[in-house]
Amino acid sequence: MMHVLDRPVWNALATVHAGFAQGSELAKRYDPTIVPFAAPADLTQASLDALASLPAPSEVMVIVESQPVETPPSLETVMDAVLVQMVAEKPFEPIEDPRIKPLGEADAEEMLELANLTKPGPFTLRAQALGTFWGIRESGRLVAMAGQRMRQPGYAELSGLCTRPEFQGQGLGKTMMRFVAGEISARGDAVFLHAYRSNVGAIAMYEKMGFSLRREMHMRVAKRPN
Repeated sequence: MMHVLDRPVWNALATVHAGFAQGSELAKRYDPTIVPFAAPADLTQASLDALASLPAPSEVMVIVESQPVETPPSLETVMDAVLVQMVAEKPFEPIEDPRIKPLGEADAEEMLELANLTKPGPFTLRAQALGTFWGIRESGRLVAMAGQRMRQPGYAELSGLCTRPEFQGQGLGKTMMRFVAGEISARGDAVFLHAYRSNVGAIAMYEKMGFSLRREMHMRVAKRPN
């Protein structure tokens, strides 16, 4: 039987995040100004055709599935990658840290700048529409952040974890992870995350902090040509 996290995008848009869904019963996506994730209902030709109809010219879609998804002929493949999906082995205890503050719309441009600098994954000016983000500032400058992205029944994704390069090695990333994971656990959801399989350093850190590998996932970035 397929697990709800085997198809994280579809199962989020069909349930907890249904209010964000664009598309039909054959294919859905988030508003691309929030996050470019999309998914077909299944691997039938009808669903793939519906998926292909979603992006406008020059728009990209990010597809994350447990099984590879064929790129419809009308789209072009921009990138393929293998991810690891990791799930917390047990709930995280909430922590308090006076440095950690909630981030809002006024912080969006600075959040995007930090994400573009550190490349934690797809990120936009409206990323925080999906869930609360928190950050740590040093001398007024945002130096670390993390937040929440996709949600499925009983699960929430920890995402956007990044630290400005000159502040790495000070434990800020671990603190942000523990804080956000604690917030998710306090709500009663299990915490999960994705990382590139090649990012062995991050994966090792996640394992030490209480995450275990659930399975590998396939990510494809597809684009509609101009």
